[in-house]
Amino acid sequence: MAGKLRVTLHKSPFGYTARARGTVRALGLHRIGQTVEVADDAATRGQVRAIRFLVNVEEMPAPVAKAGEEGKR
Repeated sequence: MAGKLRVTLHKSPFGYTARARGTVRALGLHRIGQTVEVADDAATRGQVRAIRFLVNVEEMPAPVAKAGEEGKR
C-alpha cells in the first residue's frame, strides 16, 4: 500500500454532519471538483470510507524503481 490515492470531492458536504464536513476538510478538500493526492495508508482509507458518498477515489500505483537506482540518492 505504498501508493497514493487521488480523492475528488464530487458532492457538497453541506447538509451532512459536522463530522463528515470535518473529514472532508482534513483530507484537504475545499471545493466541489477539487482533487488531492493523499498517502495510501489505513488512516486515510478510513477517512475516505467515512465520506465515500461525497468523494470519488482512484488508486495510483507506487512508482517502480528502475534497476540500478535503488542505492542512489
